[in-house]
Amino acid sequence: MHQLTIIGLGAGDLDQLSLGVYRKLKNANFVIARTDQHPAVAELKAEGIKISSFDEIYEKHDSFQLVYEEIVEELLKLCAEQPITYVVPGHPLVAEKTIQLLVEKEREGIVKLDIAGGNSFLDPIFAALRIDPIEGFQLLDGTDMKRDEVNMSQHILIGQVYDAFVASEVKLSLMEKYDYEHPITIVTAAGSVNEKLRTVPLFELDRATEIDNLTTVYVPPVDEMEKRLKEWSTFREIITKLRAPDGCPWDREQTHESLKKYLIEEAHELLEAINNEDDDGVIEELGDVLLQVFLHAQIGEDDGYFSMEDVLQAVGSKMIRRHPHVFGDKNVVNSEEVLQNWQEIKKQEKPQAESLLDDQKSYSSSLLTSMNYQKEAAKVGFDWPDINGAFKKFEEEWQEFRTEIKNGTKSSQTDELGDVLFTLVNLARFLKLSPEEAMIHANQKFKSRFNFVEKSVLEDSRNFADYTLDELESFWQLAKKEEDNNDEDR
Repeated sequence: MHQLTIIGLGAGDLDQLSLGVYRKLKNANFVIARTDQHPAVAELKAEGIKISSFDEIYEKHDSFQLVYEEIVEELLKLCAEQPITYVVPGHPLVAEKTIQLLVEKEREGIVKLDIAGGNSFLDPIFAALRIDPIEGFQLLDGTDMKRDEVNMSQHILIGQVYDAFVASEVKLSLMEKYDYEHPITIVTAAGSVNEKLRTVPLFELDRATEIDNLTTVYVPPVDEMEKRLKEWSTFREIITKLRAPDGCPWDREQTHESLKKYLIEEAHELLEAINNEDDDGVIEELGDVLLQVFLHAQIGEDDGYFSMEDVLQAVGSKMIRRHPHVFGDKNVVNSEEVLQNWQEIKKQEKPQAESLLDDQKSYSSSLLTSMNYQKEAAKVGFDWPDINGAFKKFEEEWQEFRTEIKNGTKSSQTDELGDVLFTLVNLARFLKLSPEEAMIHANQKFKSRFNFVEKSVLEDSRNFADYTLDELESFWQLAKKEEDNNDEDR
């Protein structure tokens, strides 16, 4: 395999090349360019240097990744026959995917590279835009744009914006975070005599008349917090400010203990929004749950015990560890096998508990605790063979409860009521129903129907005391009928 010499042509015309790089090009036997759509290529050809290009490969594929991979394959074939000089725009090691792929081949021992440098497009870009990179900047690839890579508080430079299609994809990614009117600057041929800067609103990016392989898109930072609300870091900044010495007195006073009830409330409100299929409500309630998570994380950081990074690391490592079928080489057939693997891995992670029921208590719900206890007991065979046994146990406990109502004390009645509820949870388990969800639904149903009764009383301009129970029950039945009609309409 012959040596592959790589030369960067800079960001503009031939005058940007150093004398040493120019001499290498003049002395090269075989020169090929990634693309001849560069002013320096035309000037070199005018001076008699023979240069071919890979432009035809761009027309063969729908993705840039396939283009770059084929270019690398062709270069390796050419190097098998003779020394090759490969020229690319800008600096070879700045935003050049083919060079990254070639470097991988070099590490594998397939080819030997001589990277001769060349001026990056970054220096003339910084000069043209009059920005200082020390303030923080990102260089992103327009052909592989990811919304979550963008840091709105920094200067953003987006290269590889070759045409209107790439510009459109870049625009759509940016509009997921930035205002549609956010000003962006399209920089063409920076540092050359043809340098051109145009500032337009973000939504007009792909409508620009002049976009080519010398185009870079600049997105200025967003200073106002209110315009960066779609960034995680901004929300963290808000919570930190709330808990700061000069922040909100109420937020500063909160502890893990004082916030427990709010987390439970917000979780139930989220469940209600989900049950109501209310997308706007889900968005709002998810935000409220997220607020509780961030507050707890900030309290942990303020107290010096843990930070949000610790929380992210813990849950991220757990997800990777417990999903070997996704992040490893484990094979699973269905979701049941996924759950089995999850439980096995969970057992390996935690020390052996003294009881199977340890760690099964749900502090937010006694119903869920009952369900968890019964599930664990059933795993070792402590269970009825079928639902008939569970029904008989319910009937037995129901009769005992009725007996205690006649003859027992408040304490014994409470005890027997607990047994009845426990057997109802057992029936729910056999039927694969959620008792917690059932109770939430029952509460919502009662509230809806009672609201109808209240409305009916108010419409008659009377008081509850003016009605008999049968009359109020008639309103209740009307509420049920209205629900049934609504269900039929759906």
